[in-house]
Amino acid sequence: MISGRKTEEIADLIDLFSKTQYRAKEVTPRVETIEKRCLELFGRDYKYSVIHNANGEVCGHYPRQMVFLEYECTELRKDGFESTVQITKLQDLVNRSKMARCRGRFVCPVILYNGKHICRSSTLAGWGELYGRTGYNYIFSGETDTTYVPEDDSASNGDSQLFDKVRGLDIKLLRYLSVRYICDLMVENKKVKFGLNVTSSEKVDKAQRYADFTLLSVPYPGCEFFKDYKDRDYTAEGLVFNWNQDFVDAPLTIPVCFTKNLNIDWSKYQSWDLVQQTQNYLKLLLHIINSDDESGLLVHCISGWDRTPLFVSLLRLSLWADGAVHASLEPAEILYLTIAYDWFLFGRKGQNSSPQTVLWNRPNPLQERLAHPLSQEAKSSSSSSSNQSEPGFTRAGSSPMSVPGRSCPSPSERQARLETVREVFLAAYSSTVGLKSSAPSPSGAISGLLEQFARGVGLRGTNSIV
Repeated sequence: MISGRKTEEIADLIDLFSKTQYRAKEVTPRVETIEKRCLELFGRDYKYSVIHNANGEVCGHYPRQMVFLEYECTELRKDGFESTVQITKLQDLVNRSKMARCRGRFVCPVILYNGKHICRSSTLAGWGELYGRTGYNYIFSGETDTTYVPEDDSASNGDSQLFDKVRGLDIKLLRYLSVRYICDLMVENKKVKFGLNVTSSEKVDKAQRYADFTLLSVPYPGCEFFKDYKDRDYTAEGLVFNWNQDFVDAPLTIPVCFTKNLNIDWSKYQSWDLVQQTQNYLKLLLHIINSDDESGLLVHCISGWDRTPLFVSLLRLSLWADGAVHASLEPAEILYLTIAYDWFLFGRKGQNSSPQTVLWNRPNPLQERLAHPLSQEAKSSSSSSSNQSEPGFTRAGSSPMSVPGRSCPSPSERQARLETVREVFLAAYSSTVGLKSSAPSPSGAISGLLEQFARGVGLRGTNSIV
């Protein structure tokens, strides 16, 4: 049973999230409580350091205290390892690389799994944003760091030098975090506004600066697509994105090494509905992080506050359900952590930013048929959250910060853990925002998250959205 205090805690969080967009320089006592609670929950299972962002000087819509998980610490192995990353150097790289990405949302580690960092960010800043932001900073913030200012008046030469500097620093940060895989959720190669290339992507960097990384283009619809979701009475089955729109020019591109064992026909991705697409992408991400014992993963979309937290949250919940991360947290605690940290404290836009309101109408979801998140054909690969060689055994990675081996919950235990998370969310959601809404709710992102979570990890066998 989940205590009433923990349910109220989540309800208060959702209530605040539905009304307020987090900004690091506008912190209230309620927000401070959330920040402290997140640190306490991270500290249950990990030794961590903090990347400081007081008043948002590094990024105005990232947490004031970004948690860098160094290693898992249990009572038996507490302080048993030392991190291979120095927090002072990491802070310096963060400060210097922040201009490389859209809205300054730099590469930030958020999950530690088997000694590997799963990171999030926005996409690369294009020349339009870089020049605009450097000019803004120079005029309004007094920043005169020549790292971000072109060195001559030649447009082409200046662009090249500017990109060499800022993207070079971004690459240094990625390498310092041992990130090798970059999954780009954008459906376009570059974001164009008013005829300007505002943002770009690693996959179309002309100088091929990111050639040493494994780049995956996994296009996933943005928040604009969810208007169609609303117009169809929030029915995700059969809802297929229109891939023929003019701005959609990023094809699905996945190395064969990640596709050959998943038994998914990736050539049909444009025919998948929203449910299939979310499921298959989650399987792919889990497969990637289990395929390499040394290297980490970066997931990003354009701004990093819609699609990015969706998949980061799915990964955190799925890995938790397998006992692979946050092992000591209860269902209500992991739910609180993912809503608070993955969504709210990373500046998810509030009012009317994503019309993903879901109408939940079945009073007893436990009566629904539960299925294991990975189908039989996927089980033959390493795509489950736990890197299993035999049932019930988790193989630790070779990194000095590896998570100690532990038994993996059985499929029924996993399902029960995830179902409890869902029930706690629905109870808190219904007591705050409400289950019935005729218009997009400011907290629609949360309901959309749980809907895709439930479907993405296979909690629901039939459609219950009307």
